Amino acid sequence: MTSRSTFDRELNDLKQDILRMASLVEHSLFVALDSLINQDPVAAKEVITGDDAIDDLQDDIENQCIKLIATQQPMARDLRVIITGIKIMINLERMGDHAVDIARSAMCVCGQMPQKPLEKIPHMARLVQQMVKEGMDAYVHNDVEKARQMCLTDDEVDEIYNLTFQDLITYMEGHPQTIGCVVYLLMVARYLERIADRATNIAEDVIYLVTGERQSLN
Repeated sequence: MTSRSTFDRELNDLKQDILRMASLVEHSLFVALDSLINQDPVAAKEVITGDDAIDDLQDDIENQCIKLIATQQPMARDLRVIITGIKIMINLERMGDHAVDIARSAMCVCGQMPQKPLEKIPHMARLVQQMVKEGMDAYVHNDVEKARQMCLTDDEVDEIYNLTFQDLITYMEGHPQTIGCVVYLLMVARYLERIADRATNIAEDVIYLVTGERQSLN
């Protein structure tokens, strides 16, 4: 077992890698949404190829966590730090996968999508991106109140998702020639809703890290 100072440094390294992974995921999500809104297949392909870096970092973080548990036998808050790191890493990886899903949808509709069905999705996307950023900010600063406040946005995302779903169904009924494209937008809205849920999971993880209490905020 290494000294306390070395252990603290290893825990900090773990946190920095998680933040680096979050940065990659946030960038991937931004580019994926931009590729959809601007009908840019090149940007969409960048998201798809860039997912390998996120997956590689996930493997590194997982190995760090296993090593720390095996060699340090952490207890109490130290163990919560590691367990929380694993859970946040898993949620980030799934967000990255959903960003790839959005990029693939964008590639399928590029050059074909009328603007009308896109009206609500950019607003929903901005809220989701805000949730991801604020969830990670809460993690950085161990900010329980910010974590709780961020989760309130999930209700707004859910409401927009329901409205978007209804609007897109109505649009397809009036414009059957766009069904192929609009179905992909329905999928994008669903991916965004799932990312918001993942961000809420991270907020719950932050609360557990700081307080030791498990709370369901979704």
